[in-house]
Amino acid sequence: MAVTPSSMLPLGTRAPDFTLADTVSGQPVSLADGKGHAATVVMFLCNHCPFVLHVLDGLVDLAREYGDRGVRFIAISSNDVTTHPQDGPDRMAVLARERDFPFPYLYDESQAVARAFQAACTPDFFAFDGDLELAYRGRMDDATPGNNRPVTGADLRAALDAVLVGKPVDADQTPSMGCNIKWKAEG
Repeated sequence: MAVTPSSMLPLGTRAPDFTLADTVSGQPVSLADGKGHAATVVMFLCNHCPFVLHVLDGLVDLAREYGDRGVRFIAISSNDVTTHPQDGPDRMAVLARERDFPFPYLYDESQAVARAFQAACTPDFFAFDGDLELAYRGRMDDATPGNNRPVTGADLRAALDAVLVGKPVDADQTPSMGCNIKWKAEG
């Protein structure tokens, strides 16, 4: 299994706007709809990646906890379903319902949103402050499949805690590691 690190979009970058359909409700979800939130976390996930599956229960718990504190979470899958049909919208909706996602799970068929965020792997996390400026990018915590570390969300939690009280987030941030985004073949 090849492991890919996140590309670490520069801190302070304004969140690229997007509108994508939620695979569960079919309704469009726009980043601009989230104005007024204390923070917004955009996460690139997929159904099949063992790194995503390893942290998924902890991620759902973290999103519930911080959602109650004014943080908006949005999950996006950008994988090419020609090569990875298990990551298609129908199966995404099944996973979101089975795990009772407290956030929309959007499908980025064109992969334009992943490219705009410079997303590289799954999972890949981007936390924006209330002005939609990038405050954190990288891993959720140091738990990965097989390393026997508990899923705590420590890195993402520390960033969100700082944003929620108006303090700067430590700029020393560790890239996420996971499966590469399955890009469509060029041409």
